[in-house]
Amino acid sequence: MKSKTIWSSEEQKVIRTLTSPINIQEFLNGVEYSAESRYRSPRSVLRDRKAHCFDGAMFAACMLRRLGFPPMIVDMQAVRDDDHVIAIFQKNSCFGAIAKSNFVGLRFREPIYRDLRELVMSYFPSFYNMDKEYSLRKFTVPFDLSAYDEQQWEIFDEPMEEIGLKLSYIPVTKLITPAQIRALTKVDDRTFKAGMLGANKKGIYIP
Repeated sequence: MKSKTIWSSEEQKVIRTLTSPINIQEFLNGVEYSAESRYRSPRSVLRDRKAHCFDGAMFAACMLRRLGFPPMIVDMQAVRDDDHVIAIFQKNSCFGAIAKSNFVGLRFREPIYRDLRELVMSYFPSFYNMDKEYSLRKFTVPFDLSAYDEQQWEIFDEPMEEIGLKLSYIPVTKLITPAQIRALTKVDDRTFKAGMLGANKKGIYIP
């Protein structure tokens, strides 16, 4: 079923510039990182020019849909850290991703990854908490947002809470074994500082 979203003329002016996945990512890079607990719909992101990772993934999925991709998101789940939600797309049978993040290394991925696990693992070296612990552990199966078209998720904030909750109840894949977790080292200082470049400190999870 197609979305019923109707965009205003001003919104369409911006949307018409988002002609590729990297254009969508560049737009998200240019909006303020939100430290608020509230969720924003794609329309609210466009209006407020503000988003955290969930909002950014919803916006990216919405804009990817306009380019002919299904609106799919994946939740990467962590310990002693925030989860990270990404919008995924495929080109030539390979996965790429768009994301809004407070950390440098958790954003765009070129569509070069042969499967979803390979894509998610590319985030592992940049996924760490303030205690310098690598924190990524699991990822969900892709979630198709078209299931919420009747609720007009692209323009209303109300469905966002339900979608966020839904991500906690869909199947997940574990990335590493207990033995591998015990053997993990700490993130080195240079990598830690590089990943934090430009971060909004109010939006950082403290273990």
